Amino acid sequence: MNERTLPSSAGKTTPLERAILDSASFSIIATDENGIIQLFNVGAERMLGYSATEVINQLSPSAMHDLAEVEARAQALSTELNTKIAPGFEALAFKASRGIADIYELTQIRKDGSRFPCLMSITALRDEQGIILGYLLIGTDNSLRAAAEAERNHALALAEKAAQAKSRFLSSMSHELHTPLSSILGFAQLIQTGTPPPSARQKHSLEQIVQAGWYLLELINQLLELAEIESGHLSLNSEAVELAEVMRECQAMMEPQATRRSIATQFPANTLAFRVQGDRTRVKQVLLNLLSNAVKYNREGGAIIVACQLLSATRLRITVADSGPGLSQEQITQLFQPFNRLGREHSAEEGTGIGLVMTKYLVEMMDGEIGVTSNPGNGCVFWVDLTLSQEIPGYLQISQK
Repeated sequence: MNERTLPSSAGKTTPLERAILDSASFSIIATDENGIIQLFNVGAERMLGYSATEVINQLSPSAMHDLAEVEARAQALSTELNTKIAPGFEALAFKASRGIADIYELTQIRKDGSRFPCLMSITALRDEQGIILGYLLIGTDNSLRAAAEAERNHALALAEKAAQAKSRFLSSMSHELHTPLSSILGFAQLIQTGTPPPSARQKHSLEQIVQAGWYLLELINQLLELAEIESGHLSLNSEAVELAEVMRECQAMMEPQATRRSIATQFPANTLAFRVQGDRTRVKQVLLNLLSNAVKYNREGGAIIVACQLLSATRLRITVADSGPGLSQEQITQLFQPFNRLGREHSAEEGTGIGLVMTKYLVEMMDGEIGVTSNPGNGCVFWVDLTLSQEIPGYLQISQK
């Protein structure tokens, strides 16, 4: 607030000035140079419970403040400005008297003794020669903001507790299911290879048990990992990851699945010099998740193209493009929500709706970014941006191209 001149008692106020002074939303208090109240508007009367006649020429604004807080402010300012500042009105007005803009929050005390947090702005009022005539204090009741902040903090605390409880439940439930499910799978496989061999009908039933068992085991493992990530217990090793090796391993693992659906795959041949900074196991997991989805949600006889692109001297983008049905903008906005399969819950393709959520978590834990571009009917292009390791052989030459 700019410094102002205190209106003369003989002068006339304009309608705008009168409207400001009559405002009930703000307390407006003007004092003389000694800190004795000379003006006490309607807002101050409503906020503090005093009438103007009770305070004008009688009280200082400091009398309506919490004394302990005023003393603490005096001590803090004395230390900050390296000068002795007395508690009382001087502690409120010292900065303003030195031409320093000052806004502070202190507890004010009403006439009835009730208290409220007040956000106060104080400005020195000077004449044309710069001599201080008095001070102008404009205050607002900060109770609503303080209450809203307390409610927000309470809601955040409850949300944090709920998230922790959910993670504990998922972890506990997953561990409880893991052991009996592993036993079921083990017994089913023993029966498959036992003597005498199972009949054709029994073999078909056992295959269904084993297939369903492996699917449930994968789901349980994903839930365990998701719980670890959300609870902050998952640790990653940061290292220089040879992208060419990871790409070859992913290609070897995914090509058989793609071949069964006559899906052509194309991997980049220019990754030999690239090393990204991250956890090798997690980089591989991210790529496998994206490739698995590209196979699963592609069309028969489609294609998958994996590419790498230097975004800058320190950033690399990996893209996985498919020729599937694509996604609408509404579907893209829901893409990274847990357990949301975007309406494909009843399709023939198995899925949990967790894979992409975990992929996003892992990418971000490696200081990366993930996103997708798509239009219905034109497939999807998922991209992952990772930081290039400074240990890249020939790094400077590549980055300058």
